[in-house]
Amino acid sequence: MLDVKAATLISLEEYLDRSYSPDCEFRDGELVERNVGEAAHASLQALLGAYLHGRRKSWKIYSYASLRVKVREKRYAIPDVCIYPAPKFEGRYPDRPPLLWIEILSHDDRMVDVWAKADELVSHGVPYVWIIDPNTLNSELRTAAGILPVEDRTLRIPNTRIVIPLAEVMEQ
Repeated sequence: MLDVKAATLISLEEYLDRSYSPDCEFRDGELVERNVGEAAHASLQALLGAYLHGRRKSWKIYSYASLRVKVREKRYAIPDVCIYPAPKFEGRYPDRPPLLWIEILSHDDRMVDVWAKADELVSHGVPYVWIIDPNTLNSELRTAAGILPVEDRTLRIPNTRIVIPLAEVMEQ
């Protein structure tokens, strides 16, 4: 693993063939550090992953944590959790956007950066970007239509069976 502290220019092939500690995103040849989560972040990430995995057959989905996803040419980003509808993508990394991209806020996240990333994801085909504060469970859903409310801390993806009540997730 490579410890990354400053901007580093590398090729896409090198990025995809290496691991980093912590893992980094790739933007136009530059490694971009991610804020890694503390206990509340890590716990919610694990619980969401387990909740989604338990519903994969009935919802016909695949869920992944910390997966490198191709957003556009020369841009790979890493959701905390994401959902792909069946069938499963081929290869090591998907080259199509997930149905749902989940960003769990970390202590060091700046909201302006999180919103900019969500806007970029939506503009490149991610239909739903769910941003969650792991301490309060307050959240927002970003879509091409704008920001949608997440009522009663329960995400509902339109035209699917996907319903994710954060209170139930936390009780697991």
